[in-house]
Amino acid sequence: MKRRHLLGSLLLCAVLFLGACSFAPKDSSTNPKAKKLKEVTVLLDWTANTNHSGLFLAQKQGFYQQEGLKVTIQTPPEGGASALVGAGKAQFGIDAQDTLAPAFTAAQSVPVTAVAAILSHNTSGILSRKGEGLDRPKGLEGARYATWDNAVEKAMLKNVVETDGGSFQKVTLIPNNTEDEVASLKSKQIDAVWVFYGWSAVHAKLKGFPFDYFSFKDINPVFDYYTPILVASNEVIAKDPDLVRAFLRATQKGYEAAAKDPKAAAKALLEHAGELDDALVQASQEWVSKQYLSGEAHWGKFQAERWNAFYEWLWTNQLIPRKIPENFGFTNDFLP
Repeated sequence: MKRRHLLGSLLLCAVLFLGACSFAPKDSSTNPKAKKLKEVTVLLDWTANTNHSGLFLAQKQGFYQQEGLKVTIQTPPEGGASALVGAGKAQFGIDAQDTLAPAFTAAQSVPVTAVAAILSHNTSGILSRKGEGLDRPKGLEGARYATWDNAVEKAMLKNVVETDGGSFQKVTLIPNNTEDEVASLKSKQIDAVWVFYGWSAVHAKLKGFPFDYFSFKDINPVFDYYTPILVASNEVIAKDPDLVRAFLRATQKGYEAAAKDPKAAAKALLEHAGELDDALVQASQEWVSKQYLSGEAHWGKFQAERWNAFYEWLWTNQLIPRKIPENFGFTNDFLP
């Protein structure tokens, strides 16, 4: 769940993708007269983790099969899910609202639409060593922040630092080369790093590493954008809307089941990604399961005001080459 470069060569990834790791259900049907299932491919945004547990639980519980679907879950090249979905390599993929912005505003817009929010709120923020004053944005003055050198990332960080009365010019930016945020903080290679709480902060707790943390959305509500999200191919939406509805019915059941039973969700994930640390998955799932709905009656729904506010902020701050129209790029129409 490590944060990736926000601006990648998405279309190039579509060309490179072929031999991705995949998770497909075992075909238990030996009856030639059995109803043929529609084959569906879902591309993850990263290696399998607790953001994805609802998909694996839906697969394990047979929710997709009940909808007449045979779902294969694949791990794509870094940064490539939406480009591959738009190129017809898969019907669905996982992405994030911020990384979709350049895809929507490119000379050739990537033809995908966000159809469900996996988490209700943005759970990312800044992790640092405890007691060094970095529990608030102004505290980053004089600190070494590990950056991906991305324009949106730096603009967001500048915004929260200045909102808190600090000077962004006093923040030292160093390259983010870390694969283990806790180890890098502990060894003092870095002072602060952008993380997703449900994985990296939970990992820090599990390791007994004292840390401070602040959330972007708590400083500026505009930064409560949607990440991660499920996207669908515009071609599939146009040609087979019933498939989109069927897939989302089953997926919603999977995530709502994962919200109620974190242990079952963690088990489903570990069965498909046995290389993951069992203790970390269990602890992460306990936290992330609470974020799937987080006050919402049902999983998956977007709030137009939040979606539009973030894209308007990107445009106002000259972070995208053209304005994204209001309500463009997402829909709630296919959710149950």
